[in-house]
Amino acid sequence: MKRHTSIMHIATIVLLFIFAHVGTAVAQVDDESVAIERTVLDYVDGWWSGDVARMQRSLHPDLVKRIVFTHDATGRSMMNSTTKNDMVEYTRAGGGSTSPDDKGEVDVSITRVDGDIATVVATSAKYVDYLHLAKWNGSWVIVNVLWGGR
Repeated sequence: MKRHTSIMHIATIVLLFIFAHVGTAVAQVDDESVAIERTVLDYVDGWWSGDVARMQRSLHPDLVKRIVFTHDATGRSMMNSTTKNDMVEYTRAGGGSTSPDDKGEVDVSITRVDGDIATVVATSAKYVDYLHLAKWNGSWVIVNVLWGGR
């Protein structure tokens, strides 16, 4: 009976150890998700409110933001690219705050997080943004954006 009691005691300790680490891992994932969503909302809401500080902190220095569109005269597909500096200056000029349309609700959907990289889709009444983020110097920032109108 004594051997059975010590095996049960060891099994209980092992299970408690496992549950403690699973809980910690889940909390870390939740913390990362909150930080990622905050970054995306800094980008989206920073644009709509013309808040330069929010826009700046959400973007990686080497950001590339792209949109595919059809050239009116030729009917051919074209691509326009925007940098972090462009986005900051457009935001400084008022960003989306100069638009008479309301952005509506913003839906942020984190589709995947793998270590220090993440993929997110942000949709509003007017735009859809496919975002790639990276954890850069301890903070989540947007590295790539492919976007379009809705």
